[in-house]
Amino acid sequence: MPSEYAKTLGARLRAIRTQQGLSLHGVEEKSRGRWKAVVVGSYERGDRSVTVQKLAELAEFYGVPVSELLPGDTAPTALAPSPKLVIDLERMSQLPKDKSGPLARYVATIQSQRGDYNGRVLSIRQEDLRSLAVIYDRSPIDLTEELIAWGVLDAEARGAVEAF
Repeated sequence: MPSEYAKTLGARLRAIRTQQGLSLHGVEEKSRGRWKAVVVGSYERGDRSVTVQKLAELAEFYGVPVSELLPGDTAPTALAPSPKLVIDLERMSQLPKDKSGPLARYVATIQSQRGDYNGRVLSIRQEDLRSLAVIYDRSPIDLTEELIAWGVLDAEARGAVEAF
């Protein structure tokens, strides 16, 4: 039977995961199998003890301080979900090659790495946007505005670059 501490720690782990919009399976996918869904689920239920080392690694994976996961007097700080950076692949395919060439090559590489060929949209990370900004020789903010103007990114992507 899990202790109260284990249950509270598990609840904090679950809160951080869900604030980031991840399912247990999503954690396994995003970590490329480093964190198995069944293991993370057992940590969250308090059924399985987590070592200090594993807790530190999981905190790093989630991008939060370990202190956010540890039970104590205060509740974890609410994390606002990051605005989504979603490339509209159908719209990108309609752009002239001189505009979309670098973006198309970058997207093809991500699709190949992920095995994600749904053909409609592709989610990218802020780090991907930074890399694309370097490729296009623009700031992330300027590139985001250009991609929005092209119809490749939704206007809500502006919120993602405000965090830079």
